[in-house]
Amino acid sequence: MQYVELNNGVKMPILGFGVFQIADALACEKSVSEALDLGYRSIDTAAAYGNEAAVGLAIKSSGVARQDLFITTKLWIQGNGYEGTLAAFEKSMQKLQLDYLDLYLIHQPYGDVFGEWRAMEKLYQEGRIRAIGVSNFQPDRIVDLLNHTEVIPAINQVETHPFQQQISNQQFLQEHQIQIESWGPFAEGKNGMFENPLLASIAQAHGKSIAQIILRWLIQRGVVVIPKTVNRNRMEENFHVFDFSLKEAEIDLIQSLDTNVSSFFDHRDPAMVKWLGTRKID
Repeated sequence: MQYVELNNGVKMPILGFGVFQIADALACEKSVSEALDLGYRSIDTAAAYGNEAAVGLAIKSSGVARQDLFITTKLWIQGNGYEGTLAAFEKSMQKLQLDYLDLYLIHQPYGDVFGEWRAMEKLYQEGRIRAIGVSNFQPDRIVDLLNHTEVIPAINQVETHPFQQQISNQQFLQEHQIQIESWGPFAEGKNGMFENPLLASIAQAHGKSIAQIILRWLIQRGVVVIPKTVNRNRMEENFHVFDFSLKEAEIDLIQSLDTNVSSFFDHRDPAMVKWLGTRKID
């Protein structure tokens, strides 16, 4: 496994396993158990996914030493900032059955972000969390956060895949010592991702799948990636991406696929901001 070193010295696997949209508890527990059995050590969940308890059960029954795991969860938009964040963290920890968390992220850049961050700083300084970060923050929101807080975010988890490559955003984050992490590395297959002729030709040249090419491309860019699948064979396939490298010419070709447009939705769309801000998870 390859690791990245976060801005506070904590090491994080560059390849992990995500559980977004695995809402069924039994399916989620089974998938995480299989991922851990195959060698994954980084698991990414969120309060909004509704499956933290299933992840916790899989971790507990895995037999993997806690210090060998890297567990991430995310804070959903809270209505009461500081105190709400402390309460939400405790609820997540109970569901995950953990004594400490490796990474805690603000899931969306809305609501009382500063109150949330102050609470997360407190938990971080108390040693309850090894690293804190954000998700879906645009550069302007990152700068605003940096202007009013003490701890620099360790991570910004954003949509990153061949059609939305985040090239300039990654450079911006690097300049501020913030690690970029990809959600949706396969864009859920949208826009013909798994039938793309260019990606298919590169995959054929390496004797790999398109999914493996995408993951390898992200890893060579230094992007942390957390692919999700409930299929054990694909899970295993996604894990085996460290035995080959893409050529610079191939990376340049993949860059030509960038549309610099989300394959999902615009986080600055007022209607989407309203929907996210009013969605309750409990």
